[in-house]
Amino acid sequence: MVKEVMSFISKYDPEVGAAIGDEFARQKRNIELIASENFVSEAVLAAAGTVLTNKYAEGYPGHRYYGGCENVDVVERIAVERAKKLFGAKFVNVQPHSGVSANYAAYITLVRPGDTVLGMNLDHGGHLSHGSGANFSGKLYNIVSYGVTPDTNLIDYDELRRLALKHRPRMIIAGASAYPRVIDFAAFSQIAKEVGAYLMADIAHICGLVAVGEHPSPVPYADIVSSTTHKTMRGPRGGFLMTNDEEIAKKINSSVFPGAQGGPLMHIIAAKAIAFGEALRPEFADYQRRIRRNASALASSLLARGFDLVSGGTDNHLMLLDLRRFGHTGRDMERMLDSVYITANKNKIPNDPENASLTSGLRLGTPSVTTRGFTEDDMDKIAELIRLTATDLAGSADYIRSEVERLCAGHPIYR
Repeated sequence: MVKEVMSFISKYDPEVGAAIGDEFARQKRNIELIASENFVSEAVLAAAGTVLTNKYAEGYPGHRYYGGCENVDVVERIAVERAKKLFGAKFVNVQPHSGVSANYAAYITLVRPGDTVLGMNLDHGGHLSHGSGANFSGKLYNIVSYGVTPDTNLIDYDELRRLALKHRPRMIIAGASAYPRVIDFAAFSQIAKEVGAYLMADIAHICGLVAVGEHPSPVPYADIVSSTTHKTMRGPRGGFLMTNDEEIAKKINSSVFPGAQGGPLMHIIAAKAIAFGEALRPEFADYQRRIRRNASALASSLLARGFDLVSGGTDNHLMLLDLRRFGHTGRDMERMLDSVYITANKNKIPNDPENASLTSGLRLGTPSVTTRGFTEDDMDKIAELIRLTATDLAGSADYIRSEVERLCAGHPIYR
């Protein structure tokens, strides 16, 4: 199906078709280790390109501002019910266009501009929307940041509690974009209750793991849970929100529409519905277990080859390399790997001596390679290729490329 669609586009619009074709070739050729990326199923791809893109549907099922919404109402209800079943949540909103859109709606549901919010430091593994000065969160709210301990690089829950007691935030955010360990949502909840704060949990990265019990769920603890539908969830690019509180659910709905955005993307909501349906199947749980096993294997193999990992390893789908021992910045290592067909992204490490454009770290994740069918033995081979890139790129580049091509040819995508 993918090839047929690309062929059609190329004939209709050769310029756009050529760019899409080049990207498809890159995805087939490269080992994708960006922790926030994945390969969706052909059914999800197809849904995202359906005639539902033609339909405006402002509002919610049964309460739209446009006529002719009876069919898209069915689609949105399916997505909502599947998400509720998957995560054990009483209320779900599937309309946010992205994870940041979902987070923005969560903010305006629970706090007002100027309120104090306690979120994870971006340099310690947090997300832009958890309080970065470059983001709406840092511009509109009084942000206090917590982080990790300097010796273990684990979340410092004692310091979190101290900051909460000192600053009395209106909301505390639990969640991260580059934290390789388990997040203790129960501990966050206890601290939030102690200071009378709302708890928002952002599970964008670990969503798929949470769905099948491979990571503890925040749904029983948080006032609002936000997430994306891609990354470990292996769905389309988009966001959603969950809560068990009926009054908060009503506020979420009005915060999303009309508070944060206009018409929902019904074609993407259809793709979300399919992805949630896929996640309810038994094989999805096995897939999440394999993501974790592959991540653990890759981390162990990198450690064995002399790499330093922030916190010493991983409990989830990602790991963070500290490259200082090898004398490379994250930016340089990202470019070096890209030259031999391995895709990763630079990332700050806790207390990073480099600036944000360089970084001392590199973030790696296993959702994409696991979707392709890569195994734990393949992770050991990938670790060796990363070592060669870091230590002998000039002498090994052709060999690394040939090995990457061999591995990817053995695990094709969209056959």
